[in-house]
Amino acid sequence: MLQKHWLHYQRKINMRLLNLTKTAWKAILLNKVRTLLTMLGIIIGVASVIAMLAIGEGSKESIRTQISSMGSNMINIRPGADMRGGVRLDPSEMQSLKLADFTALKEQADLLTDVSPQVSGSGQAINGANNWPTSIYGVAPNFIDIKKFTIEEGSMFTEAEVNSFSKVAVIGQTIVENLFPNGEDPIGKMIRFGTTPFKVIGVLSEKGENTFGQDQDDVILSPYTTVQKRILAIDYLQTIVASAVSEELAQNAVSQVSDILREQHHISDNEEDDFNVFSMDELISTFSSTSEMLTVLLVAIASISLLIGGIGIMNIMYVSVKERTREIGLRMAVGGKGSDILWQFLIEAILISITGGLIGVSLGMLATVFIENMLSWPTSVTSYSIIISFAVCAVTGIFFGWYPARKAAALDPINALRYE
Repeated sequence: MLQKHWLHYQRKINMRLLNLTKTAWKAILLNKVRTLLTMLGIIIGVASVIAMLAIGEGSKESIRTQISSMGSNMINIRPGADMRGGVRLDPSEMQSLKLADFTALKEQADLLTDVSPQVSGSGQAINGANNWPTSIYGVAPNFIDIKKFTIEEGSMFTEAEVNSFSKVAVIGQTIVENLFPNGEDPIGKMIRFGTTPFKVIGVLSEKGENTFGQDQDDVILSPYTTVQKRILAIDYLQTIVASAVSEELAQNAVSQVSDILREQHHISDNEEDDFNVFSMDELISTFSSTSEMLTVLLVAIASISLLIGGIGIMNIMYVSVKERTREIGLRMAVGGKGSDILWQFLIEAILISITGGLIGVSLGMLATVFIENMLSWPTSVTSYSIIISFAVCAVTGIFFGWYPARKAAALDPINALRYE
């Protein structure tokens, strides 16, 4: 019996809400232009929020993808700054990394799959009448595995060529285009870097620009021993690059590398490291946090339109209450309850807000397509951005529609009937 009464009461409530919704919708359709103008703030705000979140999310995904293409589990070891005579030296001036460090890491670090020294110098690459300003990198043969390079033609140099200081080189596509512009096969040809001749034994596959806008194809790879001795005349390493067993274990690998190098350099517990170790995961986190901050700022600016839209809804609901004062009085005089009046105007405000939100989401989706195709900016529309937009629209309708609705419900029926 109790359940029967509850079902009857629930059905009655549902019918009441349905009738109130129909009445509110008819009132909206009677003033189409005014309603549309009221919705504009909501439409622009929601579309802006969707587009800004899509740009922010797209940027984060693009950064992660591009850094991962450089080797997501890659670890960089570089010299650290040091104090000499009260003056802090730049890390580039330090000579704290030695070949012994590379050997120790290769033999002791079980969380690393590959380790390679890296030294580099800038200069002019020359082939006959053609020349190109570029950089030469002295590395180990497994460097291409760490950096995710692939050989398109020819082969990578070997450990035997490293040990014999061989003047051989593997070149990127940008070098090929500028030193061999007529389409000739570079394999087996001699080029010069400065005054040092190198035999081209391999060509790298095209890789494009990295996250920092650097051309990854503008590169010459040669044995690190050759570059150290014949180009730079140094006996230390500028950088050591390595790859962790997996991306998940990258931070553990960083700790292991630090422990090995501290032991190699005889650094006590209370002394600072004379080297820096960081993984690509840290770089991804840094760029992602920067991108998130920018996205939050853009969304905050776009949300101003939602606030303006909410004020517009409040304003139009006030006007609507004033225009329909006699109607409100008549409904109350024939038995209409104040709660019915309140719900009618509140539902009207929510409908305006939600409809504006629907149009705004559609425009936002179209805007992301335009941004990606016409401006070539990466975008990614997420489900949570759409859900947030609808939630904000509903809250906006309730928040800014409540007071005018309450005002209408509180009208005195006699005074309302006399209102001109």
